[in-house]
Amino acid sequence: MTAFESNSLRSYSQEEVQQILQLAIARQTDDGNQEFSYQQIIEIAAELQISPEAVKQAEFDWIAAQSEVQQRQAFDLYRQGKLKKRLGNFAIVNSFFMLVDFVGGADISWSLYILLFCGLVVVLDIWNTFQSKGEDYEAAFQKWNRKHQIKQTINTVLNKWFKAFQTY
Repeated sequence: MTAFESNSLRSYSQEEVQQILQLAIARQTDDGNQEFSYQQIIEIAAELQISPEAVKQAEFDWIAAQSEVQQRQAFDLYRQGKLKKRLGNFAIVNSFFMLVDFVGGADISWSLYILLFCGLVVVLDIWNTFQSKGEDYEAAFQKWNRKHQIKQTINTVLNKWFKAFQTY
């Protein structure tokens, strides 16, 4: 049996085919920045006996997935910004209490309890900020996403309204 015959007898699952083709396409292009036109994608799909409608639907699904990835990245940046603000507040408030404690008694005593308690709260906040899986994260993301979409809708309506008044 030749190498070609043994290769033709192999069979692969759809997931394995996708992985093999993905690796082959990556190796085909020495330049990782090579781009394919939509027409080239249609031609490749035609060779694989994939209908143009299936490609169009797949592209639509891919665009939607990329949009969600971008929204999640924006949400993560938003959460990290809130964390930085809370860390700054923590530093300012605890510095104030430690200064009052030091000036009032020439040493630091009771302010350490406040520092420890606030430190625990900040550590939990850090944990929650960088936890990007689970129900709590999904609930927070959905809440932020709804709020973000409402703001975008309001901004769009107001922009149209102001443009309408500018034309008069």
